[in-house]
Amino acid sequence: MTPLSWLEHVTAVAERGRAMLGRSGGGPQSTANLAAICERLIARRGEASGLALATEVVRALERMNSSDSTEFLEVLAGSFSAPPEAVASAVARWRSDPTPDSVMALAQATEAPRQELFRRLNMVGGGAAALVRLRGQLLALLPTRPHLRGVDADLRHLLSSWFNGGFLRLEQISWGTPAATLERLIAYEAVHEIHGWDDLRLRLAADRRCFAFFHPLLPGEPLIFVEIALTRELPTAIAPLLGVQRPIAEARQAHTAVFYSISDCQPGLRGISFGNFLIKQVVRELSAELPALRTFATLSPVPSLANAVADRSDASAFTDERLRALTAGHHDELRRLASCGDELEALSLLLQAPGPHDNVVARLAGRLAIAHLVHVKVRGHTADSVGHFHLSNGARLERINPDGDLSVRGRQSFGVMVNYVYEPHRLEVNHERYVQSGHVATAASLSGEVKSIDAAWSNTRRRERRPVRAAR
Repeated sequence: MTPLSWLEHVTAVAERGRAMLGRSGGGPQSTANLAAICERLIARRGEASGLALATEVVRALERMNSSDSTEFLEVLAGSFSAPPEAVASAVARWRSDPTPDSVMALAQATEAPRQELFRRLNMVGGGAAALVRLRGQLLALLPTRPHLRGVDADLRHLLSSWFNGGFLRLEQISWGTPAATLERLIAYEAVHEIHGWDDLRLRLAADRRCFAFFHPLLPGEPLIFVEIALTRELPTAIAPLLGVQRPIAEARQAHTAVFYSISDCQPGLRGISFGNFLIKQVVRELSAELPALRTFATLSPVPSLANAVADRSDASAFTDERLRALTAGHHDELRRLASCGDELEALSLLLQAPGPHDNVVARLAGRLAIAHLVHVKVRGHTADSVGHFHLSNGARLERINPDGDLSVRGRQSFGVMVNYVYEPHRLEVNHERYVQSGHVATAASLSGEVKSIDAAWSNTRRRERRPVRAAR
């Protein structure tokens, strides 16, 4: 007789608990009733009854629409927060007696009861998935309901533990992968849309690879996946890699592995990073399979570039004066090309126009991309999310490719695409310098352009800071 799996055991115990409690476990629940069940669940000590109640809550979460979820999240923020009186008492005790026991009592008092609720829900099948979906809905609400941040902090704390790298399983995706998983890849692709099954088959051809991370708490659900092209040289544009008529190359003749799309699949796990594990593990897998590979690189967009250039409100980022300095020597050409009297208005019109761009405009788009990646910062690091991801993983900014993506989505980057190179023996050094000081590792071939951009950027900064003398 085959022994029961853990999930089958939990389900059987929950069924017995439901019978003991006299509960059917079905049907919709009002938020008030659901909150009462959650309180009972936290208070219960019996295994069977606890699992029965947890299963009932999880099923209720699975049936919720967005309005129900919002109402339930408000209850979690109010009724399931740490009691202020208990926190104040624990703080007073610690101040008068700062012993390890007082610290432990303070930690216990400040832990919101909803954390125990979430832990108990994670004990039953579908519990983790329901909580991940709930956090996805919560993240969408945070901009207008900042008082829910405490609920998010608790969920993120627990999900970070449950979904840490030690539990991740790397799998190669192929045409033989179950259809349900392949369908999810089509749905989750966030960078370059997959246009149906024929397109997916091409992306899984002999000169392509696809890897995904899975986790036992979300069976069959990829957490993140990367698509890779095996090529003989570093590509400068995305269209040839995705073309439906492209020839299928021999993988063992490839010298370069190009990571051209990385997609997070679970919005509720945002902020819990898997990509750094993914890239490094995939490099190891590919190196073992194809020893001839010498270069591991990306072909990446700069998705925040267009918005950053358009927004002149941040004095530390792109300003009118900086844009004029960065485009100096081309103002007459820009005005002529756009039939416009102002060089910055002309630049805006020309950059936003569908590509391919005039050579001067394409060159300036590439220059602005470098300036954006090197100089526009958020909390000391590159403001562009894609750039930050690769640079924080130890990659090097290798090459700028103007008009590398002429699709509608590519207009977010003015058509610019970037090659970041992952050089295994330099990853740790680049990573440390970036996280410590925000230093962007760049290829020697870009040094002249970077110095020119640095000079334009710093000169305008000095002029902007120069005090205005009072008129005499």
